[in-house]
Amino acid sequence: MASSPAFQTDNGSAAMDAATPAFSPLYQQIKGLILQSLQGGEWKPGESIPSEMDLAARFRVSQGTVRKAIDELAAENLLVRRQGKGTFVATHSEQHVQYRFLKLVPDIGDQGSEGPAERSVLECKRLRASADVARALALRSGDAVVQVRRTLAFGGMPTILEDLWLPGNAFKGLTSEQMAGYHGPTYAMFEVEFGVRMVRAEEKIRAVAADAAQATLLQVAQGTPLLSVERVAYTYNDVPMELRRGLYRTDTHHYRNALS
Repeated sequence: MASSPAFQTDNGSAAMDAATPAFSPLYQQIKGLILQSLQGGEWKPGESIPSEMDLAARFRVSQGTVRKAIDELAAENLLVRRQGKGTFVATHSEQHVQYRFLKLVPDIGDQGSEGPAERSVLECKRLRASADVARALALRSGDAVVQVRRTLAFGGMPTILEDLWLPGNAFKGLTSEQMAGYHGPTYAMFEVEFGVRMVRAEEKIRAVAADAAQATLLQVAQGTPLLSVERVAYTYNDVPMELRRGLYRTDTHHYRNALS
């Protein structure tokens, strides 16, 4: 049996790392080990992780190496530093994170000024993945997925029509009642109920015209211009866990993204 690759600790001793090649920088290897613990659920969203000193002892490296690894994870919004309290696993329940993946902003007022969206779940069903859904979620065609269709309204006005597809194994038992009844952000519910944390997403945006069914659900005229946003959201280590296709009204809202 082949042995796992090893990395060199700061004092020259070897430690085992099953996921990271030996030639990567040491702090990147430590980052990989912390990611493994996050993915494995050793520290849950919202919980504190061990101190830099404790992690340095655990991995037999310097505190500075651990700090550099944690700095990168914090910059990627996977961990949150709190002055005088420690470092915590980021969670979508936190106010400043709740709107990280929602870029639709009212023309008047700030993001969040409208309060939470009013969600109406139209259907939640288990089915077999089509080829395009399977491709997006790194599944095989025919694998089980959960499909959810819902509208999100602001101030009583339906503004977003969404279809979500989720891997069936990870979201076994998800119901319409769960989707509709959870009062916090949907991604926070995924963390709490299913242990799945979305850490990043990729989006494709195009302009489309509302068909008859879409127009009815969004209370607009057929042919009204809509913003189509297709998103794939990933958990740790770039594992795709959600395909979301949304249609946005932009008569009272606009899509805003900060570039840096």
